[in-house]
Parts: sequence; C-alpha cells; structure tokens
Amino acid sequence: MTTAAMTERQRILLETATVRDRAEALLKGLIETKSTFERHTPAAAKPDALKKVTGRSSIDNAVASTQRMVEALNRTLGQLRRELNDEDLALLDDGPLKA
Repeated sequence: MTTAAMTERQRILLETATVRDRAEALLKGLIETKSTFERHTPAAAKPDALKKVTGRSSIDNAVASTQRMVEALNRTLGQLRRELNDEDLALLDDGPLKA
C-alpha cells in the first residue's frame, strides 16, 4: 500500500502501531536490564535512594510507565480500527497490522 493511497486514519493507525512496537521493545529491554542488574549487583552495593524513599526503583518506575504507554497505545489502536470502514480494514489487513 502506498502512502498516497492511505487515508489519514490509516496513516495514523500505522504510525501508532509502529510506536507501540517500539514501546514493547523498550519494555522488553527494560525488564531484561532490570533482571540482569538484580542478578549481578551484590546486595551490599550502594542502595537505590529512590527505592529507599518510595519503595520503587527508577527502573521499576520506567517499567511501569512503559507498560502504561503500551496499554494506552493498544487502546488507541483498537479505537482507530473500530472507526475504519471495511475497505480501509481490508487494506490494512494485508499489511503490518494483520490481526
């Protein structure tokens, strides 16, 4: 599908899906980094000041924030898909948003 043939709503849907995919990759990386850090950092290491005060580390906050972003993007994608007509959906189903 060419960009010229896409409706504005289709373009937004595709761009939102791309952002969501990037956010999911970021979330996966954050979770892996957190796990690696926790496995390789001795308990006697310098304590996380934020975690000491709030009960959550900076990485915990980043993971939670990214999870919320992915959820919001998924809700947006669902709403956009519901607003497309059958012709728009047929074009998109042949592309990267295949259900």
